[in-house]
Amino acid sequence: MQPAILLVNAGSSSLKLALAPAHTGATPTARATVDGIGAHPRLDAKPVDGPFAAPFDPDDGIDHGAVIAWLMRTLARRDDAAQPVAVGHRVVHGGPNLVRHARLTDAVIAEIARVAPLARSHNPHSLAAIRAVAAAWPGIVQVACFDTAFHAGQDPLATTFALPAAVRAAGVRRYGFHGLSYQSIAERLDTLAPGLGTGRVIVAHLGNGASLCALDAGRSVATTMGFTPLDGLVMGTRPGLLDPGVVPFLMAELGMTADAVDALLYRDSGLKGLSGLSHDMRRLEESPTEEARFARALFAYRIARETGSLAAALGGVDALVFTGGIGENSAATRAAVLERCGWLGFALDADANHRAGPDGRRITAAGSRPAFVLASDEERILARETVTLAMG
Repeated sequence: MQPAILLVNAGSSSLKLALAPAHTGATPTARATVDGIGAHPRLDAKPVDGPFAAPFDPDDGIDHGAVIAWLMRTLARRDDAAQPVAVGHRVVHGGPNLVRHARLTDAVIAEIARVAPLARSHNPHSLAAIRAVAAAWPGIVQVACFDTAFHAGQDPLATTFALPAAVRAAGVRRYGFHGLSYQSIAERLDTLAPGLGTGRVIVAHLGNGASLCALDAGRSVATTMGFTPLDGLVMGTRPGLLDPGVVPFLMAELGMTADAVDALLYRDSGLKGLSGLSHDMRRLEESPTEEARFARALFAYRIARETGSLAAALGGVDALVFTGGIGENSAATRAAVLERCGWLGFALDADANHRAGPDGRRITAAGSRPAFVLASDEERILARETVTLAMG
């Protein structure tokens, strides 16, 4: 049986795994997703009779480490399942020092733990997964791919907060996220239009987490997320851009604790907070309420406004690319954004927009600036970097 790599993507309440042959560009042969971690975990394994398929009835409230330990035991028990020779982890935050994807050593793991407060909803879960894998397979090579790494080469003008030196020295700066998604799009720009890979492109990664990235010749020069994944656009449950004075006001005037503010900003704001209904754009598009309509409108307004900001950072824009769950599937969101971006030279082709899938279709009219819909492929980047760093 050929050697395999295991790909692990630990979210705030989910865990996604994929098993792929251990060579660059290989397509995974099996996947498993566990949602509802910390509440009521649910397993979705494909194929249904594949290596991750097993009775799954964990106790409510178990954490990421316990879930991955169970899945590792399931994999190890199957004689027909390829046993991984390396494991690749998507890690949201590398902080100021982990600026490249890397093999996991004690020092790298310690640094991921040190910067965990910068991504409290993500890094601790990645660490739990890393430790669970090490416990199940002592000595196996593990690799970390950092979402922040893609933005690490930005000019200090794009990353610096106007704060005293002592605060900046503690690592308080803009980092940017969704790097694996942006890397996957940047590498395929020339498949959308000849020469686009050397142009000025704004990529809109729109999903439950949402951000924009300005690419100049495939290199990140500015992005909307900053010190944490809270900044920038309106998101599913996060507010995006927020006057920092709101936080002390919430604590001093409304009596909220730090934990309560954290819960408000990460879990109860954004589309969910605005609509009072859901963070799911599909539900909001089906809802007749004024709150749902306004939530959709503000979502699109903020995207268009930040598109203008990134166009200024680039000195112009040659194309716009929509990706992510909402970017790939919500024709209404794309139309609302492009309507506000007409001043940048974009003119929607309504028929193309409604027919668009995640395959790189152009959705703007002939003669206007091009906008496309293209699925990001974080898994491909994670698999390639894992193979390269673990076996290269």
